[in-house]
Amino acid sequence: MGLINNYQRSLIERTKESKATFIIYTVLRVLIVVIMIRAIFIGNYEGVFTCVLTLLLLLIPSFLKGALRISIPPLFESIIYLFIFSANILGELAHFYSHIPIWDTLLHTLNGFLFAAVGFSTVNLLNHNSKKIKLSPLYLTLVAFCVSMTIGVLWEFFECGMDLFFGKDMQKDFIIDTIRSTKLDPTNSQKVIEIKDIVNTTVTTRSGEVTAIEGGYLDIGLLDTMKDMFVNFIGAVVFCIFGFIYEKVGAKNKAAAMVVEGLKIQPATEEEIRQMEGNKQAAIEESRKKSKKKKKKK
Repeated sequence: MGLINNYQRSLIERTKESKATFIIYTVLRVLIVVIMIRAIFIGNYEGVFTCVLTLLLLLIPSFLKGALRISIPPLFESIIYLFIFSANILGELAHFYSHIPIWDTLLHTLNGFLFAAVGFSTVNLLNHNSKKIKLSPLYLTLVAFCVSMTIGVLWEFFECGMDLFFGKDMQKDFIIDTIRSTKLDPTNSQKVIEIKDIVNTTVTTRSGEVTAIEGGYLDIGLLDTMKDMFVNFIGAVVFCIFGFIYEKVGAKNKAAAMVVEGLKIQPATEEEIRQMEGNKQAAIEESRKKSKKKKKKK
């Protein structure tokens, strides 16, 4: 608990530097707590777990700042909070993934954009703080793009694993009305057999249970995975364009400067480091006091 209190205290102190970030963080936490209380009353314990997980995920920026001694811009920090809330609370508990079909696409596009910013910032730190390394703008943006796409692929691996081993449906299915497959070729000569204008299909289990699928054939996640990777690609490319322009001309291009500087992670200042150490020490002292009180009670 002392460690979490440390991150919490650090987060609150730093977010107060940006009123907008502090307001967003506070409002989201209050909403999550209210939703969690409601979930407890109606017996939705999976929802309770999701709320607890989301509250912990909101500590990620503070954890990264303390562990890596970095400074995250208020804009980037606010986007992270909103992204976590949108994915877990709105997407899962409010069923936005079902009610708003484009919701998942928007989040994956933003994911590609943000992780390109993370990759760009990481390599940019090495590029500008090292006398031996000097990377070109093209190389910087290429690395940022590769980081974003790698994270996107790893996430799709995670979704597939959850579906296969835990019975989830993170790779959302699509209804399609055309099948093209060499598996349907009776001659086994790799000829593509096409079935068009499918209006319904049925699935029969060994026990004789029959499930009808109206509208066509159920694609089990392939198109969703490809769609997610494609929009991740778009998000990464968009940021990389801004990053390349910024590295070429700097603040002369206002649009590129606004995007990159608003999302660019930098080393923590000496004042921020002192604040981190102070919060860490305060958490240790608090933990010691609680420990002493418990011993006295015994």
